[in-house]
Amino acid sequence: MVDILQEPESMDECLYFSNRNIDTGKAMAWVYRPECPSCKKGRLGKPVKKNGKVDKKAEHFECPECKHQMSNEESENLLRVEVKYTCPFCGKPGEATTEYKRKVWKGVPAYVFECSSCHENIGITKKLKDPK
Repeated sequence: MVDILQEPESMDECLYFSNRNIDTGKAMAWVYRPECPSCKKGRLGKPVKKNGKVDKKAEHFECPECKHQMSNEESENLLRVEVKYTCPFCGKPGEATTEYKRKVWKGVPAYVFECSSCHENIGITKKLKDPK
């Protein structure tokens, strides 16, 4: 049995969040910021610049509590995409987790997970593809 996923209470807890319709189904997906392996108190995130804004282009994550740094690649291996969904194929609700790595799915980069009922692959795309 799959663990019951805990929905985030705030966007501050997440590195990624998406809530969208997928054909006849829908999906809400999120990735929690990882806990600091050094102090276990803070959550890793992009460092804050002197002007108070987050440095989105930084090549490392930083703990706001102890200033411990971890490379993007190293910390992204710890991350999991958690998804609550209604399957567009069978219509049943479900929960899933998948790795925080986009795969090419139907020609579009997407976080891909499998429906627990009908075992069809479902993708949360980076950019919605034009149906033209």
